Amino acid sequence: MRKPIKMHLSQEHTSLFGIDFQQYVLLEVEQHNLEISEELGISLKDVHKLKEKLKRS
Repeated sequence: MRKPIKMHLSQEHTSLFGIDFQQYVLLEVEQHNLEISEELGISLKDVHKLKEKLKRS
């Protein structure tokens, strides 16, 4: 049985901005936004975008 294209793409790409969502969620519990951005090497704006995307899903 074939998977729909959207399902295949969602399972294939588990990262956004080049980071893993699981790593982000673990850091979010323990650290503030500035610390998360420094740890992952992304901007504060990207951290806020990730938070918004996780709230929607």
